[in-house]
Amino acid sequence: MLHDSRYMNIIGRKYIFLTFSGLLVLASFVSLGIWGLHFGIDFTGGSLIEISYQASRPPVELVREQFTRAGVDSATIQFSGEQNVIARFRDVDESTHQKLVQGLGSLGAMQEKRFDAIGPTIGAQFQRRALLALALALAGIVLYLTWAFRQVSRPLASWKYGTVAVAVALFHDIVIPVGVFSVLGHYFGAEVDTLFITALLTILGFSVHDTIVVFDRTRENLRMQKSTESFAATVNKSVNETITRSIMTSLTVFLVLAAILFLGGATTKYFALALMLGVVFGTYSSIFVASPLLVIWDNWHRRWV
Repeated sequence: MLHDSRYMNIIGRKYIFLTFSGLLVLASFVSLGIWGLHFGIDFTGGSLIEISYQASRPPVELVREQFTRAGVDSATIQFSGEQNVIARFRDVDESTHQKLVQGLGSLGAMQEKRFDAIGPTIGAQFQRRALLALALALAGIVLYLTWAFRQVSRPLASWKYGTVAVAVALFHDIVIPVGVFSVLGHYFGAEVDTLFITALLTILGFSVHDTIVVFDRTRENLRMQKSTESFAATVNKSVNETITRSIMTSLTVFLVLAAILFLGGATTKYFALALMLGVVFGTYSSIFVASPLLVIWDNWHRRWV
């Protein structure tokens, strides 16, 4: 059945796909080790200003120009509501703050609603909470899949499905986008902020969801498995039966994110890019990585146990 002409021999070529994924993960770790990540002020500390224009709000290009004139580079600017502007940037002294307020005021009548300083202590707290959020999400996914696949104990225990799904999501679909942003941060100044952490959690959920679809078909096929059919053949059939659905679903999400990337504002482009990377590698891993890992684990179990 594994070589049935009706199905692509995905499991038979599992080591090719896994090698490609392994090289991408390795390259991501190398990039992180050399350049690290370019953290935003949410993690490193800095300043936040919110202003409200009484009439029409000026374009973001003019707002950013005033930040540059005040000597504030790499400011993250976003619009809120119809009249408000919120900006995050590095820590500045009071004279720079006043110069910035005057420059923004030259664009129209406005009111400064708040000016806050985010200290390094708060930034470190953000990092701890971000890691805690990822850890809790991963633990919850393993527990859920262990329960959902509790009736499928042949040939692999139910908890192994959850472990594979989380391992793939964490070390493939999360690490690779993080590695890409390490390169973007080094060469283009792309910052890692709370919005990026939101993107990672979204990628994690999307990846596991797509993997569960394949695993669920495997579960159904195992219940109807013929006595002469191997586990590898059943998994290969399951992947082929869901591959079109996975690709089409991911493509629709990808196109929406592409529109946000190219037509949206500057504050959302890296968020959209991170999600696009997650969709691409999440779809790839669900088809070519997660299921082959199940087969490899089964082969190892049969050989050594």
